[in-house]
Amino acid sequence: MIVAVLAAGGFGAWRWGAGIVDSPGPLPEARAVVVPRGSGAQIAAVLVSDGVIPGSRVFRAAALMTRGEGPLRAAEFAFPAHASLRQVLAILRFGRPVEHHLTIAEGLTAQQITAVLAHADGMTGEVPAIAEGSLLPQTYDYQRGDERARIVDRAKAAMEKELAAAWTDRAPGVPLASPREALILASIVERETAKPEERPHVASVYLNRLRLGMRLQADPTVIYAASGGAGVLDHRLTRAELDRDTPFNTYRSAGLPPAPICSPGLDSLKAVLHPATTEDLYFVADGSGGHVFSRSYEAHDTAVARWRALVPAAPHGSPD
Repeated sequence: MIVAVLAAGGFGAWRWGAGIVDSPGPLPEARAVVVPRGSGAQIAAVLVSDGVIPGSRVFRAAALMTRGEGPLRAAEFAFPAHASLRQVLAILRFGRPVEHHLTIAEGLTAQQITAVLAHADGMTGEVPAIAEGSLLPQTYDYQRGDERARIVDRAKAAMEKELAAAWTDRAPGVPLASPREALILASIVERETAKPEERPHVASVYLNRLRLGMRLQADPTVIYAASGGAGVLDHRLTRAELDRDTPFNTYRSAGLPPAPICSPGLDSLKAVLHPATTEDLYFVADGSGGHVFSRSYEAHDTAVARWRALVPAAPHGSPD
């Protein structure tokens, strides 16, 4: 062992031991290793098994010699290729654990977010119940072993913070009574268009309809109900689905639906609270990923006919 050699050999042995500690290790390429809680022997066994160090005895001796630098920590660490014993010990004592990332994309429903969390690598625990629209879409960092409930709590707190700030900063005259109403409408806007530049315009259409007491007639709300909250269908909306009497059917029910239909991103929240200034009451897809907006039903009807010519058997569009 290095300790015994140093005790017996003085300066020359120290140089020999230092050479071993600084020699390139056997790891052929960089990799992450989950280091368990336990004794030096247990840690060494894992590092040997994963090819990070050449042997247990030399590692344990080097750890003992340098114990004054701090304890060896348990976590997932990234080790560079051919890391020396000195590098390995420094990483175990001072290195940052491997950072994982989980992205909650804009427009995902609670069901979809639950699936994302359930399949997240390295997380522990069950996914708690998620209220629709309660989590802020963004990328969250975590470490292996973190609980799924912790990410949910962080995402919920982030949404509450951003929604409160957006509501406080809202434009005057927006016909919404509460942050909750803003969240609901933002979720509809989120599902209506994938183009960020269109969101304030889409928001203005729905806000104009609310001012006039018109029904929103938003296809995404009908899809949400027809899909059982999944947010997607494997078919085009049918007449039977459009005629179904549910609180989320904004063709039949006046005003906003009773709850969000997804988790909207910040851009959609801001679009609802800072909408474009328009008199438009209608929009329909233009066949290229955007929408044609209209003030009158006649102009909208023309746009719908143009779209149906481009997309045979297409539904009527939203709102109508």
